[in-house]
Amino acid sequence: MSRSRALQSYVVARLLLAPLMLWTVTTVVFLLLRATPGDPVDAILGPKAPAAQKLALRSQLGLDQSLWQQYANYMGDLLHFDLGTSLTSRGQTVWDIIQQFFPATVELAFCSMVVALAIGISAGILSASRPGTIFDLGGRLFGIITYALPMFWVGMLLKLVFAVQLGWFPDGTRFPTRLLPPQGPTGLYVFDSILSGDFQALGMTLYHLALPSLTLGIVLSGIFERIVRVNLKQTLQADYVEAARARGIPERRILVLHALRNALIPVITVLGLTFAAMLGGAVLTEVTFSWPGLGNRLYDAISLRDYLTVQGIIVFVSIIIVMASIIIDIVNAYIDPRIRY
Repeated sequence: MSRSRALQSYVVARLLLAPLMLWTVTTVVFLLLRATPGDPVDAILGPKAPAAQKLALRSQLGLDQSLWQQYANYMGDLLHFDLGTSLTSRGQTVWDIIQQFFPATVELAFCSMVVALAIGISAGILSASRPGTIFDLGGRLFGIITYALPMFWVGMLLKLVFAVQLGWFPDGTRFPTRLLPPQGPTGLYVFDSILSGDFQALGMTLYHLALPSLTLGIVLSGIFERIVRVNLKQTLQADYVEAARARGIPERRILVLHALRNALIPVITVLGLTFAAMLGGAVLTEVTFSWPGLGNRLYDAISLRDYLTVQGIIVFVSIIIVMASIIIDIVNAYIDPRIRY
């Protein structure tokens, strides 16, 4: 079988398996939510509400039905692309919640990924190109420490130092509450500010993005540093690199045009999957900085036992991750001819 036919067969198989994976995730989340302690009716009305009022609300929300009936109703709605209506935000569908909060998460994820790539790739190149030196040791320590750092601790530390004590950055929110945020078709403040030519709003948006993006970017940069350092070291020892050195090609040119291009191939896989996972909401970062993104909304929904909102957000994120993994496999197959499916 030719390489292109094999890739096509692989992609078709992955697409056919995607509904099974999504069904598995949805079923597990459905059962786990109902196995955890807590009652959404108590979260909405309070534990001291009258019993009759609780029974009426439970019937209204469909929580008085059997577990199997609730599951069958939910799966039937999913087949019609209906994620349901939030239990705690009266009248607001889960799709409305995703549409409202997802742009903030996209913006945070994109800026954080830029920070992570800039720091991680630079540190990885510096470490791999100078083996046995203090730069190599520093790169190893950087990769290990940043990978092990708790994200919430980094966020609270940076917030305490740069927002509370020094006052260089705001301590939360996406845009000043006293000002009207940028209006546009995308909901992405950076992009909408550029489209409207409002560079004052653009500066304010980036100012509020700086600290959360730096927090998430620093923690993720260790992943990219380790991947680049390991693969670049192996690539620099390859035969074709030695042949390039024997022809008198400058070391910097060998590093940039020959070794680095091959060493960055594994980064594409990690980059795509990491970015897809971040789109689901970097919950700890968003909660720490009161960032109005999907992760923060997911945290609130879990706290309030809002079953439908939690399930809907997780299904939405799962679809993104599944599709991202398929796209990454296709991109890798075309970039690296050695890959076979």
